[in-house]
Amino acid sequence: MLDVTDRAILAILFTDATMSNRTVADLVGVSQGTVSNRIKRMEQLGIIEGYSIRLNPEKIGWRMTVVVGIRIEKGRLLEIQGKIAEDPRVVSVYDVTGDYDSMVVALARDREDLNNFTKTVLSLDGIERSHTHMVLNTVKNTWIGLPEDSESYD
Repeated sequence: MLDVTDRAILAILFTDATMSNRTVADLVGVSQGTVSNRIKRMEQLGIIEGYSIRLNPEKIGWRMTVVVGIRIEKGRLLEIQGKIAEDPRVVSVYDVTGDYDSMVVALARDREDLNNFTKTVLSLDGIERSHTHMVLNTVKNTWIGLPEDSESYD
């Protein structure tokens, strides 16, 4: 599905999605029309789902990141995950394998905000158990490129 040219275009867009097609074309070594057509095709196929900005949460007041493992009452997974996802502090909600049914990534402004999150969101009826991990240091937080193994994406 993705060839070398597609991957090169995506790698450049990962670093700066606002880069012009002309600049991308120059960097990849193809025509501007090729870049435009490839991007349009990847959008239509759902490979590119949209464009966004990356924010530094700490710079806008979100000083704490937590990762929470949650065990949810049998038969209520989607219901409870939906309720958790409604909280604006929640960044991600995942179904997972292992000791927990769901993993949640959330931001908090300070200890008081984290305390509120714990007592409101993590105390919802249907949550049997939660285990909160505070992130001490973020090593990597976003995709900045595709893995080298091209066969896994074909």
